[in-house]
Amino acid sequence: MEEAGKRLECEVKTVNHRFRDIHLRLPRAFQTLEEELKAVLTSRISRGRIEATVQVDSGQESLTYHLQVNEPLAESYKNVLNALAEKFAVSKKVSLDTLCQLKDIIIFEAEQPDIESFRPLLIKLIEGAVDSLDKMRLKEGENLLQDFLERLERIEAYLGEIEGMVSQIVEDYRIRLKEKISRIVQEIEIDEGRMAQEVAFFAERADIAEEIVRLRSHILQFREYLSAAEPVGRRLDFLIQEMNREVNTLSTKASNATVSKIAVEMKGELERLREQAQNVE
Repeated sequence: MEEAGKRLECEVKTVNHRFRDIHLRLPRAFQTLEEELKAVLTSRISRGRIEATVQVDSGQESLTYHLQVNEPLAESYKNVLNALAEKFAVSKKVSLDTLCQLKDIIIFEAEQPDIESFRPLLIKLIEGAVDSLDKMRLKEGENLLQDFLERLERIEAYLGEIEGMVSQIVEDYRIRLKEKISRIVQEIEIDEGRMAQEVAFFAERADIAEEIVRLRSHILQFREYLSAAEPVGRRLDFLIQEMNREVNTLSTKASNATVSKIAVEMKGELERLREQAQNVE
């Protein structure tokens, strides 16, 4: 932006981060405004690593410099030069040019800008930069939403496969148990009552109905969060952790190779959801 012959520029970038981490770079003359300008970013962005750079170009021709002579230092230089001249028997003549070329004899500094006049300009500048960032993020968010919904549908489809296998899981266990016993005691008749009891115990241990219900509930809640107006990034993180826990428990309890294979695919989708959730405020 151009204001009163001065050019002000601000660049704001955000990258994935679990929390909010603001890095603001300002010209040295404006360091006193750092916390106030950070507060502007904090009020607009709730999550992510935020890198903001502000540049102010006042134009070299408009700069005013103040020049001063460091008299105590010049006096010390003169005394040292005179002492050297006496010791080595050389001329004591010290020219003005010589003195001016000695380090720090002439002190010059640019006139400091009027911070108060720049305060509203810099706030307006950062607000505008964040507005532009929001437009870009809104477009990215639409693509991100579509990706979330597609992955949730895949997880639901995998869950449906597992749900349809519940009765077969118990039957497969009964068959495996019977075959195992037959191999060990080929000449002994199998006690069908005892067999039924063992299968019942397994069915109770392998009951994954509760995990399926909770996982479906988490998926529904995930979709609700996606339509919320307020920042939900951290809640999505937590929800994905809970979904991962349910998938792990489901896989362990089922004790079935096919279910384990499907669970691996579900965890792959959850990991991609987790990575994408880092882009959500």
